[in-house]
Amino acid sequence: MAKNLVIVESPTKSKTIGQYLGKDFTILASMGHIRDLPQKDFGINIKDNFKPTYVLDPKKQKIVKKIRDAAKESDNIYLASDNDREGEAIAWHLKEILKNTISDEDIYRIVFNEITKDAILDAIENPAHVDENKVEAQQARRILDRIVGYKVSPILWKVITKKLSAGRVQTVALRLLCEREQEIRDFVPKEYWSIDAELKKEIPFNATLKKYNGKTVKLNTKEEAEEIFDKLASAQYTVYDVKKSEKSQAPFPPFITSTLQQEASKLLGFTTKKTMQIAQQLYEGVTINNRNTGLISYMRTDSVRIGEKANFQLRKYIKDNYPEEYLCKYLRVYKNKNKAQDAHEAIRPTNSFTTPDSIKEFLTKDQYKLYSLIWKRFAATQMANMNIQNITAHISAEKGLFETQASSVLFEGFSKVYPYMPVKNLKEKFPDLIKGDNVELIKLDKKQHFTQPPPRFTEASLVRKLEEKGIGRPSTYAPIISTLLLRKYVELKKKVFYPTELGETVEKFLIEKFEDFFNVKFTADMESKLDDIENGERNWIEILEHYYDDFIKSIDSIDISKEKKKYEQKTDILCDKCGSPMVIKFGKYGKFLACSAFPKCKNVKSLDENEKIVDETTDEKCPKCGGKILFKNGRYGKFFACENYPTCKYTRPYTIGVKCPECKDGDLIERKGKKNKLYYTCSKYPDCKFTTNKKPVAISCPDCGAPSMFEKSSRKKVKILVCEKCGKEIAQ
Repeated sequence: MAKNLVIVESPTKSKTIGQYLGKDFTILASMGHIRDLPQKDFGINIKDNFKPTYVLDPKKQKIVKKIRDAAKESDNIYLASDNDREGEAIAWHLKEILKNTISDEDIYRIVFNEITKDAILDAIENPAHVDENKVEAQQARRILDRIVGYKVSPILWKVITKKLSAGRVQTVALRLLCEREQEIRDFVPKEYWSIDAELKKEIPFNATLKKYNGKTVKLNTKEEAEEIFDKLASAQYTVYDVKKSEKSQAPFPPFITSTLQQEASKLLGFTTKKTMQIAQQLYEGVTINNRNTGLISYMRTDSVRIGEKANFQLRKYIKDNYPEEYLCKYLRVYKNKNKAQDAHEAIRPTNSFTTPDSIKEFLTKDQYKLYSLIWKRFAATQMANMNIQNITAHISAEKGLFETQASSVLFEGFSKVYPYMPVKNLKEKFPDLIKGDNVELIKLDKKQHFTQPPPRFTEASLVRKLEEKGIGRPSTYAPIISTLLLRKYVELKKKVFYPTELGETVEKFLIEKFEDFFNVKFTADMESKLDDIENGERNWIEILEHYYDDFIKSIDSIDISKEKKKYEQKTDILCDKCGSPMVIKFGKYGKFLACSAFPKCKNVKSLDENEKIVDETTDEKCPKCGGKILFKNGRYGKFFACENYPTCKYTRPYTIGVKCPECKDGDLIERKGKKNKLYYTCSKYPDCKFTTNKKPVAISCPDCGAPSMFEKSSRKKVKILVCEKCGKEIAQ
């Protein structure tokens, strides 16, 4: 048995590290956290200084036993979890379960920002111990989140509906989305006009009217625009002045977590979750020439600092592969805003000479895309500035003054490798304008415009806003967004967020009752306090005590029965069982109609997306009990059920009156899949396993005689039908 035990978080990381350590080292993976607060209990003793009760993850019992057995045979244990608060907490929990197995003095903490041979060996040679301040900061965050979750979520269940959740940080993110949606609703567009001229001196160029009669142009109506337009239509156009200037543009800093997520979203179309998953793979190691290789440094960071060794390696790469003028003449250094960030480096390649194309064959398509983005952004940091020439020219016409702008790249510099920095008014061709030149008017246009509301948030812009406001930290952006989507508080349509009605209802209640806690300033201040705990500048218990006392006062002031009635939407519909008014409530699968006399009367009815009753009574009798058959809308689609459910559990699927093209005997059933997407199956399942996501039409195929055809998506205005049996297409 080896004398040394190294414990990491994942098998991939274990495999990569194992290549650099000799036979005296055993490497095991904890598979993330091995302990946490209990799932079904609060797990925090408020009276005993917020003492948490930690329990072993039942799924990790075999892993823990393996770690303990290996520890008994080891002289030294190295805890090598990730270099952040969460990683420090994992290391601390491992240390706690090994207390009775090995002396604390023989349990070491090692950290590294990249998984390379030099970094691993250096960490082993310079071990430290678990950072208690970091652990306390993580523990304080975990307890704060538990307090909010366990104290507020049950109130949501009672007031709105079951299985909702309130998150300390996620609620503030939801608030930002809901407030933006309200801004859009409240926005009143204002009309304005512009006058644009297409001019020519050797080659055409465009200019916009900026001044008239020496005053800045503000055209609010068509009449105002037409009055000036008529005077300019026959005017002589002359170059009034030309100003040229040169600008030196420096490259962006290297990636941090938030900027990587933003650029990957904008340039690659990746979600924040996908970006972090792929970055994790690149960090832990990819098999290249039968050897696991860590390709990037740690990807959860808010530091723009780059280590000296990495910078000089990059400069050597640029010197070897680009003309001399492309290398920055000095070592460009990026500084962090605060000392809390300085423990990490920015996200960068572990080796500048490992270019994306040199390892493309070993990467998946998405790994290659993300690694290329990271490599290019880093490579640009030590390249020369891009030089840009800006031209601003004014063209006089009668009493009007038009303006045109153009930019051209004099020296591409870093943009040769990182071409994603936009240059405003970049034009490949632009005339050589000289003061006093007459220019030809080709066309004069007046255009109507309307002011636009603020845009809805994308994943990239939401992450940017969270970072800008100091809400959350690098490791939390992706989970915040995932939780909001999972809880159906928001929907992502065409890559922008729309709060759902449920999300807006939850946000309205939480902000009304907990305004002091779920606001941007308070949440950002709490993040700063957690940083202070990590730096040893604040006591974590004192912060929790102050928070808890104020928080409980807000909870105690809530009148549940009063709030419950407030969030029940009244209707004029009377219950067909007891005559009481029916109210609209939120349920697991959306809104439903319920009797206000609940629990005395438990009559409920399903509602469709337009809040129309779906539980329609049919003339049919139940074959089992003789009760009325209801037409209902459930989680998996429409169906028929007995009114006496659950006493009588008779149900049958709803068929749409279109025959199956496969067996020609069964009827097609409309069902709901993930994200409520409709698909169609045969009623003769499992004998007939036909299924399709195309909309069926009761038209027989003219070629093979199949009794139904299906709508095919088409950009043309005509509807295209396709046969699933023979592939015949017809236009309808």
